[in-house]
Amino acid sequence: MTTTWDPALYLDFDDLRARPFRDLVARIRAEDPRRVVDLGCGPGNMTATLAARWPEAIIDAIDSSAEMVAAARANGVPAERRAVEDWTPAPDTDVVVTNAVLQWVPTHRELIPRWLAALPPGATFAFQVPGNGAAPSHALTRALAAQRGVTVRGEPDVAAPAEYAELMSAPDLAAEVDVWETTYLQRLTGEDPVLHWLGSTTLRPVRDALSAEDYADFTAELAPQLRAAYPPSADGTTWFPFRRIFGVARLPR
Repeated sequence: MTTTWDPALYLDFDDLRARPFRDLVARIRAEDPRRVVDLGCGPGNMTATLAARWPEAIIDAIDSSAEMVAAARANGVPAERRAVEDWTPAPDTDVVVTNAVLQWVPTHRELIPRWLAALPPGATFAFQVPGNGAAPSHALTRALAAQRGVTVRGEPDVAAPAEYAELMSAPDLAAEVDVWETTYLQRLTGEDPVLHWLGSTTLRPVRDALSAEDYADFTAELAPQLRAAYPPSADGTTWFPFRRIFGVARLPR
């Protein structure tokens, strides 16, 4: 089943979700790339920062979601709809950025070394994926979805940082590899803020699998569980741990 996305809901947390993207791109040392690819560009809000950093480069924006591609184009980004699994780098692709995408691609462990091997000398491949699979937010979601016969993909398919380091450090690639993880504490506010946060990403496949009535029942049952797992502080703030795994591989020239 193809997951449908709501660009407006996703952008409700634009600044918070952009933090890992900015931290990832800050580790890329490319100075004058010919072509920069945003693989899984979403609504294109962060693609513009790549164009601003490398104004002379050709910027390719690719996403598998029709809704996200339409939103990116509305934002002036000439995005192309294509499955990540079907993408192959052009000969002049010097930078690839894939942000919070690979967790949705079960074969990404096979794709990463294949993409690296197809990139030209000196190219950089940079990715970021969520690492919250074991967190209460996601464990509760998976358990409740399973009761309704729905399997939640995504973060359970993410590897440990050491495995990504091994994938990108194959002897035949001779890449310079940097892998790290960061846990951000996201300040969420409002009514059922964790449910609202999950609704823009993790819950999308559940929403697609259930009828509107069943999804309303699902969220009504999930909401109090999330409130108990993430109680607000005295001022109404909910501090939500947001663990991310990063990897940057730079091929030798």
